Amino acid sequence: MMAQNLLVELLVEELPPKSLKQLGHSFAQLLTASLEVQGLITQDATATSYATPRRLAVHISNVAAQAADKAVTQKLMPVAVGLDAQGHPTPPLLKKLASFGVDATVVPQLKRALEGKAETLFLDNIVKGTSLTDGLQKALQETISQLPISKVMTYQLADGWSSVNFVRPAHALVALHGADILPVNILGLQAGRETQGHRFEARVNPIVLHNADSYVQQLITEGAVVVSFAERRTEIVRQLALAAAKENLTPIDDDALLDEVTALVEHPNVLVCKFEAEFLQVPQECLILTMKANQKYFPLLDAQEKLTNKFLLVSNIRPTDPTQVIAGNERVVRSRLADAKFFFDQDRKKTLASRVPELDKVVYHNKLGTQGLRMHYVRAIAKMIGQQLNGDALANQTYEAATLAKADLLTDMVGEFPELQGIMGRYYAQHEGLSDDIAFAIEDHYKPRFAGDALPRNQVGICLALADKLETLVNMFNIGEIPTGDKDPFALRRHALGIIRILIEKDLKLGLGDLIYNAIRQINSTSLTATPGSNSKPKYDNHAANKESGLNLIAFIYERLTGNLREQGYTAQEVDAVLSLNPQNLTDIPKRLAAVRAFSALPEAISLAAANKRVGNILKKSEGSIHDEVNIELLLEEAELTLHQTLTTLLPETEKAFAAGDYIASLQTLAKLKSPIDAFFDHVMVNVEDESLRNNRLALLKQLQQTMNRVADLSKLAVS
Repeated sequence: MMAQNLLVELLVEELPPKSLKQLGHSFAQLLTASLEVQGLITQDATATSYATPRRLAVHISNVAAQAADKAVTQKLMPVAVGLDAQGHPTPPLLKKLASFGVDATVVPQLKRALEGKAETLFLDNIVKGTSLTDGLQKALQETISQLPISKVMTYQLADGWSSVNFVRPAHALVALHGADILPVNILGLQAGRETQGHRFEARVNPIVLHNADSYVQQLITEGAVVVSFAERRTEIVRQLALAAAKENLTPIDDDALLDEVTALVEHPNVLVCKFEAEFLQVPQECLILTMKANQKYFPLLDAQEKLTNKFLLVSNIRPTDPTQVIAGNERVVRSRLADAKFFFDQDRKKTLASRVPELDKVVYHNKLGTQGLRMHYVRAIAKMIGQQLNGDALANQTYEAATLAKADLLTDMVGEFPELQGIMGRYYAQHEGLSDDIAFAIEDHYKPRFAGDALPRNQVGICLALADKLETLVNMFNIGEIPTGDKDPFALRRHALGIIRILIEKDLKLGLGDLIYNAIRQINSTSLTATPGSNSKPKYDNHAANKESGLNLIAFIYERLTGNLREQGYTAQEVDAVLSLNPQNLTDIPKRLAAVRAFSALPEAISLAAANKRVGNILKKSEGSIHDEVNIELLLEEAELTLHQTLTTLLPETEKAFAAGDYIASLQTLAKLKSPIDAFFDHVMVNVEDESLRNNRLALLKQLQQTMNRVADLSKLAVS
């Protein structure tokens, strides 16, 4: 039988919508890979995955009915075991040969070869290619066992006795090679050619598939099902845009929601619905979230990106008159929005300040106490940062914002929708008449929440966001909750990147080490002075432990910074050259990197980097301390005198540029050192027997290294 196209479909009950896209991809990829390993398809075969709420399927082109036979050399056993003293086969050898389908007549043709220290027997054999039926049976079993299913169901089969495990109960299996049924089975199902169409709109049910290639067309014309996940998603996007355009509005952009809705319908139909305008008095974030999370609707926004009282529904049916479908969904959303309005109205009856004492009853972490105690920590750190940035006025504002920042955790709205923490705090603060500086700081102190997210809008928010992240990192590191591998349950990597982004992008002249150790001191003093109701107890009274924890945390943040800079396009050598100096002012790092890149483009760069590395190696190998000052009277060679004079001339120039933050100029000035350095190493011996001369030359090299490595460690740029 010649190669033909293969179709495999597993018909199931409704699959988890958030997993469907991945399940469809994995089903196709795993099945195809297994068939390829067995030699039933070639690498250029095309596999197309299909996934709907009720089916996983794959169509593979050019699948052979039988894999080609293969010549293989099969290891048997050591000669000493397989042959007796007369060279006759032993029973173990005969048994082994029988397992390969041959007898004692092949013994003279067996090959001998050393394997380790023992001579071993090998059989040259032709292995018959796997049949497609056997190969597909194996592929199905492997695929089902390897699908990324987080939680399986156990259900009984039709016989009432047997049970199987799968993500959802399976009801039918299709396996067609061209027009021929392959007699395979899985999950208690025997393969056939029948499948099911749309639950309510199929023209024919069951659908009898003609062949593997008619699948897509028959499902749409007879079953009213768009089997391709990608095509269904594209159709939903098209209908959403068309329906919104008729209303002169824009649907909210949410890829995750789009994927989930695509996984909920087999034949999408977008309808326009609306709700009472009075609900727009509730913050739009609440309304949008309840429509998206609970009902899978697409809210519609106006030209100013303000929520309107209209939304789009992606229905799975296409009635001639959709009035009842629209009315039913409007009735459901009305009750949802009424709940949101009730929560909003009830929450505003209590001030944020009145909720703060209740934070002492909310456990933050069983080793760290309550949210009330955490509030004291964050408040102390935030006030310290505010004082450093802009004195008492900012410190006092930051103190007030930090006191109220976590109060919205106790509101009904955040209890229902935890994603709104901070956002609702801002609305409630504005309702109470608090300043925008305080209100926006309450919302923004969680930022950045994800890669590319906006940073806090004002200085109060900046101080509070830094404090919140520092408190989390310091406390988690002190109790040993450090991320390992892919596990980061407290999002400490995200907190570290948040600190990095705020310091750099907001151009804050705050030293990283000072921030961390000051945060540790503030937490320590707060633990000792917090109110008894806050589960207070000293947690950081060990100076050595504080220092070690601080060093570990600084290293952790630099690791995140290294990865972040590499993602921005800087080379490993450039990043290493700058970060190896551990610059405490992170705002300088982009400028230092730009200077290193400009320096690397100089003709003298390669030579200077190599010389810098050589200097570093010489200084590392020297014994004892090296003097800081050079004795001019001991500079006997012309080359060392010239190098010293050049250094003396260049030093003020490089220092001036460095102090002004002009790192490019500071590094480019070093180009003038190339010739003096080359001459020095050509004509001057550093490690001479005369101790005074040796020490003086080491001092000169020490000055050279210090001058060259102010902006970055240039030795890191040397070519290995």
